[in-house]
This record gives sequence, C-alpha cells and structure tokens, in this order.
Amino acid sequence: MAKSFNFSEAPGHLIRRAQQLAVAIFMEETAGFDATPVQFAILNALMDDPGEDQITLSGRVAFDPATFGSVIGRLEAKGWVKRAADPADKRRKLLWTTPEGEKVALRMKRAVSKAQQRIVSPLNDEERVQLGVLLGKLVKGHENAAK
Repeated sequence: MAKSFNFSEAPGHLIRRAQQLAVAIFMEETAGFDATPVQFAILNALMDDPGEDQITLSGRVAFDPATFGSVIGRLEAKGWVKRAADPADKRRKLLWTTPEGEKVALRMKRAVSKAQQRIVSPLNDEERVQLGVLLGKLVKGHENAAK
C-alpha cells in the first residue's frame, strides 16, 4: 500500500490543473488585450447590468469580495470601468463599463471564444456537453449547499 495520497487522480488536483490550463490558454489567445479572465467577466457582466453594485457583481463573477476592489481599481486605471458611490448609500459602490471598456470586451469576444474551444478540444462533442453539465452540477451543488 502506498504511503502517499494519489493526488494525480484526485478531483481537486485535476480541477486545479484544468483551471491552470484554462487560464494559460485564455492568456495566450487574448495576449494583446492585457486582461485577465476575471476582468473580462467583469466587463461582460457590467455590459449586461450597468450600475451593478460591487458586492453583487463580485458574487456574479464568483470572485472574492475582499480582493474584488483591487481588480476594479486596475480596470479603472485602464479606463475600462468607472465607479461611483450610490446616492442612496455612500458606502455602496456602483460600477459601469466605459465606452473604451465595452469596446475592449467586444473586441476580445472572438479570442475568448477561440480559447474556450481550445480548452475543450481534446474532447468530442458529446464529452464537451457532458463536461459542461457535470461542471455546472458540481458548482451549483456546492453553491446551494453554502446557502
């Protein structure tokens, strides 16, 4: 019997490796844009819901609220997002994409789509659907359990 834990087949290890590969492929395909996957997600979410508050948006893009402000700060510095206090509650920060931020996100769509295709390229069509269903079920199951 082996003394060590067989991490190479453990779901947590495989998910971590898949995430590393997904980020690397994303960064290769979007190299000219200077944006991370989370920044792209934020820009897209704000295009759908302009004026979203910072806490709600961090939940929507599944990013740690404690460090979310620094990501927004970097997007502001690039001129892609603007942040303003909510007139009804000055502690609450509301966010919008700038016209430049929206242009960047729209220009990135093709590269991001190519990255998504590359990520699942080792799988056949049926396996791609199955992977999406299983990952969705895994995430939703843990999100529901946390509530």
